[in-house]
Amino acid sequence: MRLAVLLAGALLLALTGHALAAKVAGTGAAHSLKEPIFIAEIVLLLVTGRLLGEFMVRLGQPSVMGMLLAGILLGHSVLGALWPGAEKFLFPSTPDQKSMIDGISQLGILMLLLLTGMETDLKLVRKVGRAAVAISLTGIAVPFICGFTLGELLPQSFLPGGGQRLVTALFLGTALSISSIKIVAMVVREMNFMRRNLGQIIVASAIMEDSIGWIIIAITLGIATSGKPDLMSVARIVIGIALFLGFSFTLGRRIVFALIRWANDTFKSEFAVVTMILVIMGSMALMTAAIGVQTVLGAFIAGVLIGESPILSKHIDQQLRGVITALFMPVFFGMSGISADLTILVHPQMLLLTAILLLIASLGKFAGAFAGGLLGGLKPSESLALGCGMNARGSTEVIVATIGLSMGALTQNLFTMIVTMAVITTTAMPPMLRKALSSIPLGKAERERLEREELDEKGFISNLERILLAVDDSAAGKITSRIAGSIAGSRGMPLTLVDVDRANNKDAVEEADSHERAIKDSAKDSAEATAETTDEEKPRKVDITRQGKGDTPEAKVADAAQKGFGLMFVGIGKSRSKDGELTQELTRIVGDFPGPVAVLVCRDCPDPDFLDGADILVPVNGTDVSRRGAETAFVLARSTDASVTTLYVSASATENDKRPARPSPTRRNEAAVLKDIAQLAQRYDLDIRTAVASSRAADAPIRKEAPKHDLIVMGVSRRPGKVLFFGNMAATLMKDWDGPILFVSF
Repeated sequence: MRLAVLLAGALLLALTGHALAAKVAGTGAAHSLKEPIFIAEIVLLLVTGRLLGEFMVRLGQPSVMGMLLAGILLGHSVLGALWPGAEKFLFPSTPDQKSMIDGISQLGILMLLLLTGMETDLKLVRKVGRAAVAISLTGIAVPFICGFTLGELLPQSFLPGGGQRLVTALFLGTALSISSIKIVAMVVREMNFMRRNLGQIIVASAIMEDSIGWIIIAITLGIATSGKPDLMSVARIVIGIALFLGFSFTLGRRIVFALIRWANDTFKSEFAVVTMILVIMGSMALMTAAIGVQTVLGAFIAGVLIGESPILSKHIDQQLRGVITALFMPVFFGMSGISADLTILVHPQMLLLTAILLLIASLGKFAGAFAGGLLGGLKPSESLALGCGMNARGSTEVIVATIGLSMGALTQNLFTMIVTMAVITTTAMPPMLRKALSSIPLGKAERERLEREELDEKGFISNLERILLAVDDSAAGKITSRIAGSIAGSRGMPLTLVDVDRANNKDAVEEADSHERAIKDSAKDSAEATAETTDEEKPRKVDITRQGKGDTPEAKVADAAQKGFGLMFVGIGKSRSKDGELTQELTRIVGDFPGPVAVLVCRDCPDPDFLDGADILVPVNGTDVSRRGAETAFVLARSTDASVTTLYVSASATENDKRPARPSPTRRNEAAVLKDIAQLAQRYDLDIRTAVASSRAADAPIRKEAPKHDLIVMGVSRRPGKVLFFGNMAATLMKDWDGPILFVSF
């Protein structure tokens, strides 16, 4: 009911505009309505697109279909048929007025391709390997041949005025061969299949098909713009695309990473990284235009590289995604719906040809994906689900059709037929895929992998994106550099190094170099250990930058801390006073850093090589804080071949108390905590020792156990105050033990 009221309000806006146009038409002031009409177009597309998108989501369909339907309602198909005057006023065909909304729509294509590229997970493609390659090749080849053949057999009346049947056939073949990453991923994620083997294969295949499809589109567009196609022009286009892709995934990748990091670390103004991303997109789009290829390929490849950037935080991704989905998607898909004229389907010949197109598209795509699944080693039931999933064209199909229409490769009627096919296949896919996936059983090996990944999902280290390291030339600083390198290397996280020494001379530079070497060496060992103990690919090489701005140590750290880090390591010589308290200098360096801080303190710091094969003690108590400390210790132990002992201290009884015959709630809690810690250690391929101690003074067993170990890693909470304080237990421990302690604070 509310939806109907809101839609009626949107149409009332159209009524008001039409009445206003009639009023001013006789005064010669119609030209003054260009800007109001443009704004009215945007508002109508946003309102109707959002409302119908919400309606479709509640029906279990993608919101983009609602945006497309909004355009159909406002265009020739509905509003134009019921009220031609209002439709012509709101969306006039005059070149100057039409160019305004078309400009937003064309920019929307680039933005959507940027977003599609950012969602292209190349790691997933590399992970599933053989199956995805076989599926994508057959999944493209079979429907492409079907579409190309259909294009060659189309009546002459369906060809554009130029009569280039080859270009139309190529466009039609590509339109029938691609799938929509967004729609496929949406249903797979909804069914909790994103981490299942089959779910990853489906999404990876859609990624490969889309990527290959955009390359084919680029070649087709190059042929369309080069006039009469010949072997030399096609060869020039193919070579140009090959050189562009080669540059993009080698030197271009490093340039993109460096530019994003530079913008993030240099600018203090808001949304600097978003601006840099848009500049990168525009630059790469211009590069493809320069080699005679459509700009969409440049925008797509830019998105792929940006999505792989090691410092593209979730916050920045959401900022960019917000403006694209809120503005450009409703406008672009709304304009695509307006361009489609479904009234042509009242003619029996057009309806029959549309049905034939739909049948060929569905059978060709299903057959290609099903055959590819069997060739890739999938079971028939899995191949069936794969065929159902690949048949969704969605937004990608509409983008391809819109480009073909604007380039003159498709006629208006053929464009409408393709859009109709995209709507039907997309709306039919979700229920079909849900039904097919519901019958796929879960194997033992897959269940174990899912359990490991579930631990990662709620883990601490596994969700970090970037590390800040603040150290001096002390032994504590050198140890901290090794620890930070191990943590960063486990996931290929970029690291920013801050030398907090005031000196800025040759010795200080050499000391910073030694820290960097230690980070690289430990990161390399950690990456190799990660690859050996998991089924994941080896993490990327840790990217290290230095932060040197600021006259004081705290100023250097404060300037770097604004750039978005998930964890800061601090290792300085003057970290604790003689009586065991944390120093003012350490307090100033940590300052108001908003995230977790890992601080290494020791009075008698050993040589950093002690970490190799060290014996680590990890106190745990069942809190999230202690669990995060334990996870930090496990990652470090995996890369240094260290042994780990976890100590659970129960404060419910004294050491002389007897245990009750029946398990008490306290005992059950101990068992649950130790089981969780053991599972976490198993995730990192560690065989740990566990110990339980009972004492009303929780620090007593830790102080007693500490001399038996080389390093203590403890999760703690930062307490408010003028001096950094981690609680009474940490303070007592520092008074009684001079060895190294890594406090991981939250």
